[in-house]
This record gives sequence, structure tokens and C-alpha cells, in this order.
Amino acid sequence: MNEQAKESGSAARAGGEKRHWSLWGGTLVTGVVVCAGFAWSNSVRARPASNAAASQLVVSPRSAAAARAAGELSPLEQIGQLLFEDPELSTPPGRACSSCHDPKRAFSGNAGSNIAAVAQGSRAGVFGTRNVPSISYAMFRPPFGFGREADGDFSGRDEASGGLFWDGRADTFQAQADGPLLNPREMNNADPASVVAKVRKASYAPLFLDVFGSNALSNEQSAYRNVGDALAAFQTTASFHRFSSKFDDYLRQGGELSREEARGFELFRDPEKGNCIACHAAKADSREPGDWLFTDFAFETLGLPRNRELPDNADPNAFDLGLCQRAGLAEKLPPHFDIRTLCGAFQVPSLRNVALTAPYGHNGVFATLREVVSFYATRDTQPERWYPKVAGKLQPFDDLPPQARANVNREVPYDRKLGQTPRLDEAEIDAVVAFLETLTDR
Repeated sequence: MNEQAKESGSAARAGGEKRHWSLWGGTLVTGVVVCAGFAWSNSVRARPASNAAASQLVVSPRSAAAARAAGELSPLEQIGQLLFEDPELSTPPGRACSSCHDPKRAFSGNAGSNIAAVAQGSRAGVFGTRNVPSISYAMFRPPFGFGREADGDFSGRDEASGGLFWDGRADTFQAQADGPLLNPREMNNADPASVVAKVRKASYAPLFLDVFGSNALSNEQSAYRNVGDALAAFQTTASFHRFSSKFDDYLRQGGELSREEARGFELFRDPEKGNCIACHAAKADSREPGDWLFTDFAFETLGLPRNRELPDNADPNAFDLGLCQRAGLAEKLPPHFDIRTLCGAFQVPSLRNVALTAPYGHNGVFATLREVVSFYATRDTQPERWYPKVAGKLQPFDDLPPQARANVNREVPYDRKLGQTPRLDEAEIDAVVAFLETLTDR
């Protein structure tokens, strides 16, 4: 249920001439996500086609839009909603999928945690390690894999993309459900049998049996798969992808953007200004909302400041390295790929409903949308705004071990140097934020 052109060290590139399987020393956080976690361009970069073979729930946005008028939920989707909202499915009871994926927050949230950046699990004082990503529009993500970019600075190089969670480790909503349900930091069930036992006692058990068969709860293995199927069915319903924002009205020529919003949209697309389209991509010539998912599904190392409020960061040697720690990654790497170039990389999220999903970043370090855009504009021109000093010396990219800092994105607007004029001034930052606020579904 839950968790852009680059230079030679970028996380999306294939590095040296042979694979390197050993990572650097220090304590590595394995990246637990509490509960689950798209751009107009004059020259949108072609994205790689995944070679993943796993089963997937990839639905075309146009097909989903056509299904919006389907009316009431099907029985399978009803079961999925009941499971999604059931706080009795955690151990101890009290945490549902919807606790971390609140519809009012575009299916993001933190379950009322006193640490804004991470959700508290079913047990008091037990927290996740990453910001809970929104799962609105997540159904359109392709499965994880490596492909080839057709143009741009990475022509002919392999790039990772796709999957669910910040590190792309699940290819389906069924696989995604396993994480939170069984994770001790989240819903804390000991095993699938524990989940099935709770479903047997639930008020919706009769409906479950009606849909899956009179013996559907007898075999724990198949029953648990059915739980995942029902949750997946619910998460593909129209409530997760409404395409009903002000921007969607604008695309359909049913509404207009304000002057500031239109300026923000222009800056968003301008490769010499915001250049947001480099990662938050779309079909440039389309006015179909389903072609505007505001992500390229790839992974980027942005060098976010360290969030010292995260409990796991009390250890100064603990680093969440993202994609390079993804389970099963070694088996998927292309030949001669340097795994270390993926350290610090996290998946590019959709920007749909982004105004509702604070805090921001995989570590939740940014409290507001304006803070995020300001970071993008001034990370390298005014690093003292974002990073601490130690013994009088500035420590940029302090949430990465020194060996991973060469992986950070250097694409516009990150191409500026200390003291240079940022690509966006304060008024332009405000305009970009105004545009991003038009992406909120109504």
C-alpha cells in the first residue's frame, strides 16, 4: 500500500566497465516504507521500455478515464475498499492502509505521527524510515526494469525506471501490499496466516466468500493472494485517478489558467529556467489529461538535505541509499553496470495532487511545496540555505556518504555554481508553485 540530463556520475547512468557488488562501509538503512509512494515539453525525452517480466497492473490513462463513469464499485472493489480501510488488519489493531494513505491527502499521509516525515506504525514509538508516497495515479507506473533512452545526454545508456515504492521494488499492487501488511514497522502482522485470520472475523467476510468462493478463506496462501487482488482492484478505481484538476479543465479547453499559473507553466517547461519537464514528463502535443502523468518513472539522486528528525538518522553513519539497495536489483542489472551509480537515487514521483502531499522528498525534509521549488533553484547557488556547517565547513549533500555524492543530478536548474544567479528568482518560484497547485483534483 505504500513508500534529470545528468553528468557522468548520475544515478541513471551505466558506470564503469564491470559490475561492482560491494558498497561502501558504514551502516546502511535498508529502506522500509511506511504504508505504500508525472509535464509539458517542447522536447520530452523518450523513456526506456522496461524489460521486467513480472506481472503488472499497468492501465492506460485513456482506458482508465473511459472507466470513470462505471458507477458503483464492483463487489471485488468493495472488498478492496473494506480491506483498505480496516484498522483491525494491523497488530495491534489501529492501523489501516488508509491511515497512511488518506484520501483527503491524495492517498498520502503519516497516520497522525508526531514526526511529520514518517508514519508511525501500529506500535507506539515505531516509525518508518521514508516519507509515505502518494498512491494516487500509481496504477500507471510500469514495472521496474532497465531500458535505453533514445535521445538526450544518455543516448545509448541503460537507465532504471518503474516499479512502486520509492525504490521501485514492487511491480504490482499485490506485491506492494505484502510490505505494509507484514512489516513490523507498519501493520506488523507476523505472517500471511495472521492477516487471513483477521479477514475471517471481519464483517465483510461473507462478501469475500461471495466473490472468491465459499472455500476462499480455507487455504491461507490463496486467501492471502485474494486479499492482495482485492486491494489492487480498489486501488485502480477512479477515486485514485480523477483527472479532475484545474489543469485538466485547461487541457480540455474548459477553463483558463491565471496569469501567474500560466507563467509558472511556462517556467516549468522552459529548459533554461525550471526545466521541471526533464523528469516530470508528458506528451507535449496532447490535450488528453491521461497523457499528463508528470513523471518519467525514472530514478534521480537529488542530494536532499538530511532530515535529522528521522529516528534512524540518529546514527550519523546511517544512510538510506535508495535504489542501489533495492532487493533483487543485482539480478536485473544490465551487463557492465556499476551499481554504485544508483546509490542515493529515488523514483521521480507524480506531481498530480502534489499540493496535498506534504512533506516532500523521500526523507520528508521539506515542509512546503515552495521550499521544494526553492531548493531546486538554489541548491548549488546558495547551499548554505540547505546544508549544515561542521567545524566551519559547509557539508553539501549531507544525507549521502561521500562516495555517492558524485551521483547527484547536475541538470538545469542544478547546473549553477556557488554565487551565481539561480535559474529561478523568487517571483518565478512563486509562479511555479501556483502552477503546481492547479494539479489538485477536485
